[in-house]
Amino acid sequence: MRFRPTLGLLALVTLLATALLPVAPAQAEMTVKLATLAPEGTVWYRAVRTIADRWSEISGGQVKVKIYPGGVVGNETAIIRKMRIGQLHAGAVTSVGLGDIESSAMVTQSPMLIHSYDELDYVMEKMSPKFEAALLDKGFVVLSWSDAGWMHLFTKGPLLLPEDAAKFKMFAFEGDPAAIEAYKASGMRPVVLAATDVLPGLQSGLLSGFPTTPLAALSQQWFALAPHMLDVPWAPLLAATIIRRETWESVPEQFRADFLKAARAAGLEARREVRRQDRKAIEVMQKYGLTVHRAPEGGQARWQEAASRAWPVIRKEMVGDAIFTEAQGHLEEYRSSK
Repeated sequence: MRFRPTLGLLALVTLLATALLPVAPAQAEMTVKLATLAPEGTVWYRAVRTIADRWSEISGGQVKVKIYPGGVVGNETAIIRKMRIGQLHAGAVTSVGLGDIESSAMVTQSPMLIHSYDELDYVMEKMSPKFEAALLDKGFVVLSWSDAGWMHLFTKGPLLLPEDAAKFKMFAFEGDPAAIEAYKASGMRPVVLAATDVLPGLQSGLLSGFPTTPLAALSQQWFALAPHMLDVPWAPLLAATIIRRETWESVPEQFRADFLKAARAAGLEARREVRRQDRKAIEVMQKYGLTVHRAPEGGQARWQEAASRAWPVIRKEMVGDAIFTEAQGHLEEYRSSK
């Protein structure tokens, strides 16, 4: 009898042959853990939320970003420390956090060195590639630059002149002893704390003032316990979203260019929004008890002189002579062109 394969047998053979074919590995999902001090609902949180949503969209859900907002994992020093050991992969931090990695970008935070956002933008246009290269050498990739606003001095009572600054126990970020010396050189009385301890510090009397941006003072509700603001711009506070180099290089290469483009766009939008909202935040706080004090006649110059006393410490101990001199040079270029 001649053998004739039946349809059922042919189907079985086809099924077995298919089962023996090598199976292409499924694309593994990747979760990037990102932390920030910014509370939910703030402009800075919305920026990282936008990055998370765009990265998921670009990668078809292959790369997800899990956000830890509001300082739930600790202050910026803790965020950087946990990034170093891989517990976190990314962070949205200020120049204070960046200073825990590489201090060069903190030159922009030198008190009363930079006088306007136009000057800040000019300095960053010239120097951000150098900052990014220095951070990359330390194992961190800058995804975007933004702003946290312009710092002012908030105190429990009126502070009008620099000679009165020592009466107030001013919050200073923990982490860099040179920054504390810079505070002292400008006439302040620093009290070193984690940013997450500012509110209880104000409540207990451990602190009686702090330098921060109006938008941050409002979003963190610190101003309610230090309801006097000196309307002398102290320094711009940079913001950046960074990622561990090792994590970034684990992102599938086909996504990286679009991921970076999305992050940069989110940073620029946040910068525009922060600048728009920072002055409006003052108006909101005034409705809830904030008193804004203008420096008396000649006071602005006295504050400028006091602030400049911190520059030698920043130049020598924090950012280095070359970086500080370069920043001053760019400022001179910009000012001479106006």
